[in-house]
Amino acid sequence: MTDQFSFTVAATDGAARTGEIRMPRGVIRTPAFMPVGTAGTVKAMYPEQVKALGADVVLGNTYHLMLRPGAERVARLGGLHAMMQWPYPILTDSGGFQVMSLAGLRKLDETGVRFQSHIDGTAHLLSPERSIEIQGLLGSDIQMQLDECVRLPAPEAAIESAMRLSLRWAERCRIAFGDQPGRAMFGIVQGGDIPALRVESARALVGLDLKGYAIGGLAVGEPQATMLAMIETVEPHLPTTKPRYLMGVGTPDDIVQAVSRGIDMFDCVMPTRAGRHGMVYTRHGRLNLRNARFAEDNAPLDPESTCPAANQYSKAYLHHLVRAGEILGMMLLTWNNLSYYQDLMAGLRRAIAAGRLQDFIGETREGWEKAERDRAA
Repeated sequence: MTDQFSFTVAATDGAARTGEIRMPRGVIRTPAFMPVGTAGTVKAMYPEQVKALGADVVLGNTYHLMLRPGAERVARLGGLHAMMQWPYPILTDSGGFQVMSLAGLRKLDETGVRFQSHIDGTAHLLSPERSIEIQGLLGSDIQMQLDECVRLPAPEAAIESAMRLSLRWAERCRIAFGDQPGRAMFGIVQGGDIPALRVESARALVGLDLKGYAIGGLAVGEPQATMLAMIETVEPHLPTTKPRYLMGVGTPDDIVQAVSRGIDMFDCVMPTRAGRHGMVYTRHGRLNLRNARFAEDNAPLDPESTCPAANQYSKAYLHHLVRAGEILGMMLLTWNNLSYYQDLMAGLRRAIAAGRLQDFIGETREGWEKAERDRAA
């Protein structure tokens, strides 16, 4: 294992790449999907299950861990890796998403973001420097700059203001991060749905010579076509030698589309949140197990899956667990969903290496569409 952070591209297929991020705590195979562990846990999953499914990295959240149990406490207890029994890489969001999602509980200025805790109402200042400090106390391997994320659609003036503030904060985060061997800080390209602002943001961040670059502020209300257009706008301006991370995305179709446009890393609460609410992702598309048509369906979700949640339990039983509100139902459906996402990423990596990405995407979509046709018949 290396004591440095590095990224190598092993193969390409069009704009798509497959490769490896190497760092002291492990190798992240790309394209990679990062299960979200907001509060130091991937909800309804054991850490060893998450790893066994093929995840090389998980995501934690600076804002939530700052509030509970507190970054200094986590550090005193040995760091986030030790606490959550995950000895592999962890990426931490900066708290920037909460600038948007908790807009009613925060005030923002050049200094940073002043939050009123959604838990107990206490006041907290999250500046760029404090965000990086918290991520360091957690022991994060990949740390994100603090940024201002704007929900779309939004006025151009608001989008431009947020982009420029995010660039100023990126510079402050870079200085605060300093030189941390084996760790990385990523910048976040902002600019909403305005191509010129996206290009300006990307070029300025590349000028900071960071170890990776994220595209933020997407999957926040805009159509998929807009998201893909912004990826196509930004991608030519990002270095081919650095990883590219599309934040908060997304559905399986979002992911295959973004991979084909050169994205290397993804995270989203969708597979875990959906699993807790009776929704499953499979080779045959998305299924709502609350639906009465599954009440006497004795077939498993997918007999060809290697995940026990998919190949051993009947849809009828899973339907019963979901309707009864049983915790086991949430656990099994989350297990299935994360398994499907990791299998999808492994399939994408193999397809890129073999030069058959578009064939793989076509076959994957055909599975989804055939199931839709069968249900409609």
